[in-house]
Amino acid sequence: MVRIGNVTLKNRWILAPMAGVCDLPFRVLCTREGAGMTCMEMVSAKAIYYNNKNTEALMEISPEEGVVSLQLFGSDPDIMGEMAKKIEDKPFSILDINMGCPVPKVVNNHEGSALMKDPVLAGKIIESVAKAVKKPVTVKIRKGFDEAHVNAVEIARIAQESGAAAVAVHGRTREQYYSGRADWDIIRQVKEAVSIPVIGNGDVKDAESAHIIIEETGCDAVMIGRAAQGNPWIFKELAMADEGLSYDGPTAEERKRMILTHGKMLIDCKGTYIGIREMRKHAAWYTAGLPGSSKLRGRMNEMESYEDLVGLIEECL
Repeated sequence: MVRIGNVTLKNRWILAPMAGVCDLPFRVLCTREGAGMTCMEMVSAKAIYYNNKNTEALMEISPEEGVVSLQLFGSDPDIMGEMAKKIEDKPFSILDINMGCPVPKVVNNHEGSALMKDPVLAGKIIESVAKAVKKPVTVKIRKGFDEAHVNAVEIARIAQESGAAAVAVHGRTREQYYSGRADWDIIRQVKEAVSIPVIGNGDVKDAESAHIIIEETGCDAVMIGRAAQGNPWIFKELAMADEGLSYDGPTAEERKRMILTHGKMLIDCKGTYIGIREMRKHAAWYTAGLPGSSKLRGRMNEMESYEDLVGLIEECL
């Protein structure tokens, strides 16, 4: 059983925070399939400070969700602490601090993975947030900013000393983004250096790789990101593997039902115009590798309504 502060996860398999992916509908679907915790899209502390309406929508949580982690990003310790306190009454379980985002507009603002270049500031931010709220605070980091500055162990120690209840480590540097192989050994080094739970992240794509990363690093839980895109069933596979059972993947009918359910949920949540357009990428992920999927993707990009989605799925799957 994994405990983060006073929060107990039902299992060690976590949906990683992904901007533009981990909205409310997708988190609910992953929860239904067995995720032990889901992470929300990252939210800007400054955007909360300025009462940005789009940010309010990002923080919506469904009663159907289990353990949910809300992720904040920012570089001002005072604003991070104040905004953490301001939103603490929302129904998330854990507050995560983003120190891993590699996107230029975030990094150039001295936020996300840029904070790994400034361990003193990183510590001040974590301490400010941890002191401001009663809910457990976690930190998501990378191996380092680049190969010349691999300091995940240092940042993890600072996180622990500053009040973090757990740390998630992506085994790539900011410079790598999501390319190349993830370095699982750095996760092992972090696990050996701190006493708080360590969550491993990077290159976990199925039950086999999930169990190998735990075996090789000793990490307490595993975060799954891109492997869950179009595949919320990965959490069912992982949960079944814990019971010694194998999972053959969804049937064609289960895949169709999931796509249509996801599309309906997105439209209900965001309206037809935005919902169906966001569903286009999800539908492409759900059908990747299937016969005729490239032609299908082209037609999916022309969908304008839920009826279009139903017609296309019934015709092609």
